[in-house]
Amino acid sequence: MKLIVNGAGGRMGGMLVSLIDASNTHTLVCAADPAFGRDCPFPRVKSLFDYRGEADCVIDFSDRRATRSVCEYAVGRRLPLVVATTGQTAAEREMIASASAVVPVFFSANMSAGAALAARLVRTAASFFPEAEIEIVETHRSGKIDVPSGTAVMLADEIKKVRGDAFVTVGRRQGGRKKGEICIHSLRLGGSAGRHEVIICAGSQTITICHEAHDRRLFAEGAIAAAEYVVRRLPGIYTMRNLADEN
Repeated sequence: MKLIVNGAGGRMGGMLVSLIDASNTHTLVCAADPAFGRDCPFPRVKSLFDYRGEADCVIDFSDRRATRSVCEYAVGRRLPLVVATTGQTAAEREMIASASAVVPVFFSANMSAGAALAARLVRTAASFFPEAEIEIVETHRSGKIDVPSGTAVMLADEIKKVRGDAFVTVGRRQGGRKKGEICIHSLRLGGSAGRHEVIICAGSQTITICHEAHDRRLFAEGAIAAAEYVVRRLPGIYTMRNLADEN
């Protein structure tokens, strides 16, 4: 596969570039990042729109603020797109939905297959214990910007699929919990790569489902797996759950 990486100068983008560079099956044809200097060791451009060469897929590991431009580029060139950023606004999510009407888009709050499995387990447990009280605790590095994390929101959304009265709050407010409340607590500590814990209290018993990333490399590996998956699809939105369901 010939891959374009947008946001290649960032921490995750750089890790993704290194994985592609070491691959025997994929080729980095373009690395885009506005912050690139002269000493960048791989083919690069400051803007996606500066590259018009061959490609099979675009992987965006930049920032949610690039959503409009990366969608416009993928649609304009009819290229499958992997959106590996989080924290999109409602308007930006609509841009992704519009792009998916033209090209296949892989858009997942977490590029880990393990997180997708955890989400499936959470949905099953929430359905099995319909009256249980549920809390979500997510921990990330000190510098993570979006709160709550996209993965925590994804987990809450899975619960809402099987709980008609469920609603989400962020952080504990004064007073007791309300029926149907799913409270998300966000911790920003040190260099955590990401830990998500869902606590399901069914009165006489408590179930805890936890996923923890030990190395950010897994997200880069997941983005490559997503690209391999989405290049074989028709226009539409696909997630890590779709990929996991095939395995």
